[in-house]
Amino acid sequence: MSAEIIQSRREWLLSDRPASRMQARLGRAYVAWRRFSANRLAVLGLLIIIALLVLAAFADVLAPYSPTVGDLKNARLLPPGAAHWFGTDDLGRDIYSRIVYGSRWTLYVVILVAVIAAPIGLLVGTVAGYAGGWTDAVLMRITDIFLAFPKLVLALAFVAALGPGIENAVLAIAITSWPPYARIARAETLTVRNSDFIKAVQLMGASPFRIVLRHIMPLCISSLIIRVTLDMAGIILTAAGLGFLGLGAQPPLPEWGAMIASGRRFILDQWWVAAAPGAAILIVSLGFNLLGDGLRDALDPRSGDQ
Repeated sequence: MSAEIIQSRREWLLSDRPASRMQARLGRAYVAWRRFSANRLAVLGLLIIIALLVLAAFADVLAPYSPTVGDLKNARLLPPGAAHWFGTDDLGRDIYSRIVYGSRWTLYVVILVAVIAAPIGLLVGTVAGYAGGWTDAVLMRITDIFLAFPKLVLALAFVAALGPGIENAVLAIAITSWPPYARIARAETLTVRNSDFIKAVQLMGASPFRIVLRHIMPLCISSLIIRVTLDMAGIILTAAGLGFLGLGAQPPLPEWGAMIASGRRFILDQWWVAAAPGAAILIVSLGFNLLGDGLRDALDPRSGDQ
């Protein structure tokens, strides 16, 4: 009986003639999940990100020691062992605990950058693509100016002007991250600007602001989500680079880039001090890349149901 119920629900989700908008939306979501789950590497990336979220949410429970207070007398530069799984640093602090708490700062950076940069890029790109003319030319030339500089170099310049700190690092990374999103949004807008449904909305008297906000922006969101997910790894590396140079999170915050910077002095003898946070950056960046690839395949409307 349960198999029959599952089969009937599957048929209801995959119906060619949905009876309601809710059924159509659930059907599209089900098809996208089937495409996504068929990619094992994408599922692996999703599991890595879920593990990161769990570490950040339950850091107080999962970390056995304080991330900022160490035992300088008895626990300085201890190798990995039963008491300290990833060893300790030069101040006697447990590296595993610092990595667990550092996951919060990593999520803090990537979420804030995405929340700031993606809407800016979406707004600039859709306005430029729909308005055209001199508006498009001005906005795209500004975008080209930002794209002409390497992201890390431009972020370094902004942080140097704003001053070191995690908030200024987030702002600097966000300022340098929006141009690719604007390009994608503009390209999507150009493909639908002269569509029949846009013409129909115009004939109904809708203002350009309403057309862009209610009809064009929603069509760009799926492509933007994919690009943001793929850019998460670059955001993490940029934040770690700023932290490594002392321009991001300041001591004693357990930020992974700053941890690598403090461990580079002991890289030959006490390799675990820098290797553990470096491995954390590698794994999380890989997870976001795999997740982004899976989302790109799942949300691509040109992909057939597999």
